Amino acid sequence: MNDNNPSTWSRLRWPVKAIIILIPLIALLWLGQKFGLADKLSGGQPANTASNSDSPSMPASDKKESDNTNTNLEHRPFNFSPAKPVNGTLKGVVEVGASGFNSFVINVDKDKNWEIKSKDFGQSFVYEGLASTEDIRLGLKKYIAAMGEKGVKSNNVHFVISSGAQKIEKTKVIADELKKMGYVVNLVTPEQEGKLALKSVLPKAYYDNSFVVDIGSGNTKISYPNGTALTSFEAPGAKYYEKDLSDDAVYQEVKEKAAKILENKRKVCFIIGGVPYEMAKMTREGEERYTVLNPAKKYKAGDSKKLASGINIYKAIEDATGCDTFVFDWDANFTIGFLLSL
Repeated sequence: MNDNNPSTWSRLRWPVKAIIILIPLIALLWLGQKFGLADKLSGGQPANTASNSDSPSMPASDKKESDNTNTNLEHRPFNFSPAKPVNGTLKGVVEVGASGFNSFVINVDKDKNWEIKSKDFGQSFVYEGLASTEDIRLGLKKYIAAMGEKGVKSNNVHFVISSGAQKIEKTKVIADELKKMGYVVNLVTPEQEGKLALKSVLPKAYYDNSFVVDIGSGNTKISYPNGTALTSFEAPGAKYYEKDLSDDAVYQEVKEKAAKILENKRKVCFIIGGVPYEMAKMTREGEERYTVLNPAKKYKAGDSKKLASGINIYKAIEDATGCDTFVFDWDANFTIGFLLSL
């Protein structure tokens, strides 16, 4: 058919003419949508698709919030591996806390070289309806048996109650039951916690030039080797806002105490605690043992008061010491330091 032939075109009925006209228009519209021809011809941006938008269903308020996250953080490797234990013994430690138990099993040799074998957090008995002393006793027996299944002999299971947990009445009930079962319950002070943290966190290779920080909820412990002794300071913890302490007051107190660290002990800070954990997990790669934290100014706390307060403490230590390498240890804690001190 030749559409330019008037005699032929004139003989066609109007519905056929309409179809002939519409077919190329529909095809042009389809091609425009598929390849963005209309936008390219008009000089505009390509049509919005799932592949080039943040999220078609994300409201504007959420997009603004997502821009506020810790997206500018960098991963900085820490090339160090601690010595492995040789002919070691399995030992277990249970931290009796205000809301339950945290337990750790390590393999440790006669030279105090150690490696973590298992970590269990938040195993709670008293807050799951096991309120009577009989229930607690049965629960403890099950818990100790579970550690035995991991290869820990009963005489190598130890119990430690942190300085913060000692203020909780229900923790005392657990301690009493443990004593009746023949176990020694070890109570530690904040100063002891700082020194025990150092024993597990600070590698022997860094003993002469580095220090340790443990930012807990209730307090912050700062410690470092001082000759044959260990020096430890206590400062406010990451939940200082619950005690109506101001950011400026806490910053000044932490800074003054951190400034006491000897100049030759400031090369690297090995750091642990709840807030450092939150910061470290933002940049951890794989199952690495050590994660180097970013400078305090790079972290954004969002709506978390605890994180904001912890960052304030972290910045005070940064400013006081001039240290630029804060290394979070994913395995160490003060209760492991207790095992190493036995």
